Amino acid sequence: MVYPHTSNWDFVIGMLYRLGHAVPVHWLGKHSLFRWPFAGLLRRIGGIAIDRRTPGGAIRSIVDEFDRRDFMWLALAPEGTRSYTDHWKSGFYQIAVAANVPCGLGYIDYPRKILGIDTFVIFSGDMDKDIEKLRAFYADKRGLRPGQASEIRLHTPAPALTDTETRPTN
Repeated sequence: MVYPHTSNWDFVIGMLYRLGHAVPVHWLGKHSLFRWPFAGLLRRIGGIAIDRRTPGGAIRSIVDEFDRRDFMWLALAPEGTRSYTDHWKSGFYQIAVAANVPCGLGYIDYPRKILGIDTFVIFSGDMDKDIEKLRAFYADKRGLRPGQASEIRLHTPAPALTDTETRPTN
């Protein structure tokens, strides 16, 4: 995962890092980016289109992809956007736990002009404990637009309703 993701420049810099270090990284992007005339190019440089309207299916398909391969690097931004949100999406965590793969903690720290992946973690399944580790690691990392960096906490979806329940309306 790469955090903070606050600028379109993050992608360009990430691709230069990928090329310069010859790391065969795949990356996730919203499906609307994968349109003609760029779709073929984006896939050739490691892009995997994700339709965010069907999040559960995307997670399962990525876990299946890890199962099919002997080795795969996958880069993603836990915020799922360059804009500010008050939480991270939980997909990166669900993928890492379900696929039983280590999570590399990547970053682009603009003020210090450094980027990299220098720590790998295997999540324990204790989400609160694991998120605390991530907060500690990323505490001193700053994106190009620090005010757009999302809070390091996972979104907790509302519990599913039973057949007889209805969700209150405002």
